[in-house]
Amino acid sequence: MTKEDIVLAIKDIIATIAPDAELDGLNQTDLLRDQIELDSMDFLDIVMELRKRYGVVVPEENYGELATLESCANYLEPLLAEKELKIGV
Repeated sequence: MTKEDIVLAIKDIIATIAPDAELDGLNQTDLLRDQIELDSMDFLDIVMELRKRYGVVVPEENYGELATLESCANYLEPLLAEKELKIGV
């Protein structure tokens, strides 16, 4: 997957977890929690959905790497390089 695909994947996962969240105007470098209402359980759901859809395990010490869309793409790019984008799963 490309970084753009990863951003789409993260947005799709967020849409599944928080269907009322407005995702179109998200800034790539601002904290996701500041842009949409995500609590700690929502964040854990994102991490679990990454594992379910793509087999990616994000250790707790790396959760900070998923704070923004840009940091998600940067952190996940090598982990998802050989994976195919799954939207609406």
